[in-house]
Amino acid sequence: MTNPARILRIPFTVLVLTAVVALLSALTGPAAAQAAPRESRPVYSYDHAIRETVWVDTRLDGDADGRTDRVAVDIVRPAEPARQGHRIPVIMDASPYYSCCGRGNESQKKTYDDHGRPVQFPLYYDNYFVPRGYATVLVDLAGTNRSDGCIDIGGRSDIGSAKAVVEWLGGRGRAYTSRTGGRSVTAGWSNGSTGMIGKSWDATIANGVAATGVKGLKTIVPIAGISSWYDYYFAKGAPLYDSGPDTLADLVNSPDAHKRCAAVQKKLADGAPRSGDWTRLWTERDYVRHADKVRASVFLVHGMQDLNVRTRHAGQWWDALARHGVERKIWLSQTGHVDPFDYRRGDWVTTLHHWFDHYLMGYDNGIDRAPMADIERSPGTWSTDRQWPAPGTRTTTLRPRGGTAPGVGVLGTTRAPHGATAAFTDDPKLSEADWAARIDESTPAKAGFRTAPLRAPLRLSGSGTVTVTATPSTSTAHLSAVLVDIGPDTIRDYAADGEGITTLGKRTCWGAGTPGDTGCFKETAADTRKVGYTVFSRGWADLGNWADARKGRPLTPGKRYTLTLDLAASDHIVPAGHRLALIVAGTDAGLIDPPAATPKLTLDLSRTSVRLPLTGGAPAFARATADAPRHDAGPAPLDGIAPPRSISRLPAGD
Repeated sequence: MTNPARILRIPFTVLVLTAVVALLSALTGPAAAQAAPRESRPVYSYDHAIRETVWVDTRLDGDADGRTDRVAVDIVRPAEPARQGHRIPVIMDASPYYSCCGRGNESQKKTYDDHGRPVQFPLYYDNYFVPRGYATVLVDLAGTNRSDGCIDIGGRSDIGSAKAVVEWLGGRGRAYTSRTGGRSVTAGWSNGSTGMIGKSWDATIANGVAATGVKGLKTIVPIAGISSWYDYYFAKGAPLYDSGPDTLADLVNSPDAHKRCAAVQKKLADGAPRSGDWTRLWTERDYVRHADKVRASVFLVHGMQDLNVRTRHAGQWWDALARHGVERKIWLSQTGHVDPFDYRRGDWVTTLHHWFDHYLMGYDNGIDRAPMADIERSPGTWSTDRQWPAPGTRTTTLRPRGGTAPGVGVLGTTRAPHGATAAFTDDPKLSEADWAARIDESTPAKAGFRTAPLRAPLRLSGSGTVTVTATPSTSTAHLSAVLVDIGPDTIRDYAADGEGITTLGKRTCWGAGTPGDTGCFKETAADTRKVGYTVFSRGWADLGNWADARKGRPLTPGKRYTLTLDLAASDHIVPAGHRLALIVAGTDAGLIDPPAATPKLTLDLSRTSVRLPLTGGAPAFARATADAPRHDAGPAPLDGIAPPRSISRLPAGD
């Protein structure tokens, strides 16, 4: 829904009506109370809102200059509540992107007037929520824009600088009117309840701050966020990118920080060796291990085809939160690294409004009792589940075995006979797109296993694993495993520049606005493509990590090793008539880097299996494959999405 209205002040009639409703509730009890509003209303002036900047003391000295770092905190808040003696909650987005890269589909940056007061706040949070009685707070992470300190890629400085702001908003920290000196200032207008939101790195900061258990953080809304920084750069030793966290820090540090943060850069480089071994640097940046400290509710959003912040992050964070009973909700789209404002705008703003109203303002609007999961089934078509993974989902073991031609095998429940093998030679020029397009062909770079056409739909909901027993021909080898839905479909083109969306020229307005911050944004539409197959889950590993997921070692050529690859979380329905396939191969071009050699790997099929989260478990698989017709290899490659592109750092898809 659009709301282009520009609200100047609280109408007198609204104040009278609110008082009447409160009086009726007190006099007549619950029946009259039902007439009270169930959501916050846009009754405050955005035009006349207070716009200010404070610098919060982080109590850290990340740049080692002998004084504690201060981070810039830009604030837009309605003026009326403070005059009336009311305190308000906060929606906060802590980011390194406000000056270097911009936020949102239009790469908006912060702007200021001649006096340094904030003019434009990127995105719509201020336009929509400030008139409804929220403050919007945008934080420059340490080392970025107008803040002191140094970026440290999700470590003590990143998380500590954002946490310090949450504490100041709750009356437990210090802030000043300038970056140096200045007078002390308190957040007397804040009621101490903060919700953090953001996409990508911003979402990662929300996860990390929540994992500290900081008091006053009531909810987080992480969109495509990282849950463990090791898993951003490596998958069981296999490098996912050609550079490390020092390169990323160099991209977002402010010009001043570039001069003073060389020591931090060196620590990042030294602490993240390209060997893929786990170090103390990664332990500090693993938020999953502290899920037990999370007090905030979590509304998690992720694209199931996100090849930047890959969906392993969503799956492992979600599972950890579930183990510790955290209140949570999830949206899973078919997009790549895209904000829901750009693929489901109206429903997203409404749902987010209700979410913040409930967890920050205390409205009993039913959002906490609504279905837990929204999942995009086809472009623009969504389903809901009361819990996620789907009720009735059971981990089910499937096994590959040989077929009628080398590398063209069968996927089912029958174990391959002892001594059965499948072999392939790593070709670092080929990707999952090349393998899947030739699933029915005998090709040297992959081993493929597929079911016959299904008699009934088969749903996979959650995370799976693939265990392989492989013999390499060289001392180093990388492995990839992908799940493929073979059959015609129309899907979002997640490999295109928009990662599943197209930006249009028309604008619509979402809240109030000013000439400097209109609250109006370009509309989008689904960018779709017709395909003959869909890769819907992936996993990678270095075979040298067979004995220890956190430390690799050289392989002995000709020796057999067993390793388990973790498949990314997904929720996908393979329709009746389609086939489910597992592909095991070497380097997945564009998604992992190749090993030093180009090994040939021989799989022991009797000791290779895949454990999948099937809704209905083994009986559902048996029904879907019972008396299925035989399917021989096809004569031509299938059409699919373009091969994955190498993405060397996080902001590329932001």
